[in-house]
Amino acid sequence: MATVSGILGTLVPPSQRQTAADVTEALDLGSGDRVGKRSGFLIMLTLAGIVAIAGVLTDSTATVIGAMIIAPLGTPILAIGLGIVTGHLSLVVRSILWVLGGVVIVIVLGLFFSMFVATPQSLESNSQVLGRTSPSFMDLIAALATGFAGGFAMCRKDLSAVLPGVAIAISLVPPLGVVGVCAGQGLWADAAGALWLFLSNVVALVIAGSIVFTLAGYAREPGSSRVANRRRAYLIVSALMIVIAIPLAANSVVSIALARWSVTIQQATTDWLADEAGARVYGVDWSGANATVEITTQDGSTPSIEALRTSLAGTLPGVVGVYIDVGQGTEIKIQ
Repeated sequence: MATVSGILGTLVPPSQRQTAADVTEALDLGSGDRVGKRSGFLIMLTLAGIVAIAGVLTDSTATVIGAMIIAPLGTPILAIGLGIVTGHLSLVVRSILWVLGGVVIVIVLGLFFSMFVATPQSLESNSQVLGRTSPSFMDLIAALATGFAGGFAMCRKDLSAVLPGVAIAISLVPPLGVVGVCAGQGLWADAAGALWLFLSNVVALVIAGSIVFTLAGYAREPGSSRVANRRRAYLIVSALMIVIAIPLAANSVVSIALARWSVTIQQATTDWLADEAGARVYGVDWSGANATVEITTQDGSTPSIEALRTSLAGTLPGVVGVYIDVGQGTEIKIQ
């Protein structure tokens, strides 16, 4: 018991610990100067949304980072975790409503600014869009670590300076901007991917914040509820984490598999064309489980297809299709 207390004292030293009242004042948009807090939240969120969407549309990383710094959406998200720990259902519900309101504002802004996108195809090469439409399990791990950093920064006086870094590390407003822009252009799969990234970050922040606030002892503060069913809340949030994590983990596995298969296919194709003077292999493009390799040769002819088919046999699953694009709209099926 003494060892546990020592560990907790190291994580949240009593001399640096913020009280639950202080943290509530910082996170709860319904306490203290409500008008000032809420107007500030709406103003900064709207501006952050515009900046983030502008950064996405111009493919500017610096602009998107600026939006992350000024975006206040992390405040009500961490407040959800605080409400769970202290047993204040009203804080949880109020904070969820503010998060939902923020989601609507940014997505609507994205829908509006999507009219400035020339074609849906122009978004396919946009790094700001591509980086947020196919979330992986590592995105969830990063969000959890960021949530822990944010939680400690809120409950320790000496770590408040890291909050801007926490805002940059967690991606909240930019994915919502991508949701609106992609939805406005009819790219529903990409919009769903960006929304999933946002939801995974929200759940990760809530879980990490809840753990840190529990470690800080806020559940035992005089103002905390003694009758709240925290276990049920923890179970619900944990279930949400599992639901979020499964597709992210699956996406990571698929991404790793596709990357490895791409290397195999490209190497086999390169070896297949080794004796062809001037032949080039440009890369592997995937459409579902079908891989297309674009090649060129000097005279447009290719070696025996059977040689490449034999080379790939047994190295790829049967569900993977392989096609060779020899130019002029001609594709040859290999597998």
